[in-house]
Amino acid sequence: MGSAAAYHLAARGQRVLGLEKFTPAHDRGSSHGGSRIIRQSYFEDPAYVPLLLRAYELWEQLARDSGDEVYRLTGGLYVGPEDSLTVAGSIRASREWSLPHEILTAGEIKARFPNFAPSPHFVGLFEEQAGFARPERTVAAHLELAAKAGATLRYGEQVEDWSQTGDSVTVTTGHGTYSAGRLVICPGAWAPRLLADLGVEIAIERQVMYWLDPVVGTEKFERDPIYIAENDSGAQIYGFPAIDGSGGGVKTAFFRKGIRCTPDTIDREVHLDEITEMRSRVTELLPALAGRCLHAATCMYSNTADQHFVIATHPAHSAVTVACGFSGHGFKFVPVVGEILAELAMTGSTRHPIDLFAPQRLVSL
Repeated sequence: MGSAAAYHLAARGQRVLGLEKFTPAHDRGSSHGGSRIIRQSYFEDPAYVPLLLRAYELWEQLARDSGDEVYRLTGGLYVGPEDSLTVAGSIRASREWSLPHEILTAGEIKARFPNFAPSPHFVGLFEEQAGFARPERTVAAHLELAAKAGATLRYGEQVEDWSQTGDSVTVTTGHGTYSAGRLVICPGAWAPRLLADLGVEIAIERQVMYWLDPVVGTEKFERDPIYIAENDSGAQIYGFPAIDGSGGGVKTAFFRKGIRCTPDTIDREVHLDEITEMRSRVTELLPALAGRCLHAATCMYSNTADQHFVIATHPAHSAVTVACGFSGHGFKFVPVVGEILAELAMTGSTRHPIDLFAPQRLVSL
């Protein structure tokens, strides 16, 4: 979100200083792992759909301006019991916003996508306008375009503190102190420290991503859609087609099966029992993913109590704009969040519908 904000502000002629604790497009937070799902039939809440439609326009613009494949459409399949959140919520959003979609029986899913073997009572929603973004490429593209537009970007510089006095803000890092007219804070899993006075509890969770080797080879998984699948117990998994070549495996993960942590205490090692559990669960739907685990990596979710975002002018600091608590489903919104943050920082308002993301809703929870 910070890289996108830096780009959109610089592109609007603003003088921008970007500060990053780590290196560009690093793997210490939530924006790595080679792929993130993008979709429009949004089971979380239909209120997100207008933002997604704008995000898709900006994904295309970013791909064009950067000359890089920052996203790819593969189609998306959402599978589970008919009354599950994954299926019923996706249908609701699709119908409310007249999004093109198909409802498939378990047999139709198997016939169209032979790698999938859903339970007979499962149904699915398929939408063509789904796929994946490349997180590292997306961040790098925004940073490169921001620099070309005149932004100064500094890495390896951790923000220690910030404050507002009158109409100006001050930021202190391990390297010095900076003053500006406006401050945009996109702290990710560091929100509990940098935005403690926001009054919003944000729970940081360790999540794991797995790349499994299909027993039939990766070639048969290259044309699959992205998927989100919910079982009878309400547990969700998600995954991707084979997008990294013959040795890259097929990425899958649990959705919202995390362990509380902090950025300093997260266990970066992935353990054998975790791999075994993931393989057992995903092969219920995709039997060919019974092969060995080629690679695994951790990332962090920053969850609010209601799992909706926080995007707003800071209630106590009029010159400060905040974006945090993306709760494990934020990356698909990166381009439009950058646009929103630029508008808020420059004018104090945005054309986009963000009332759902006001921090005040969470303060009394």
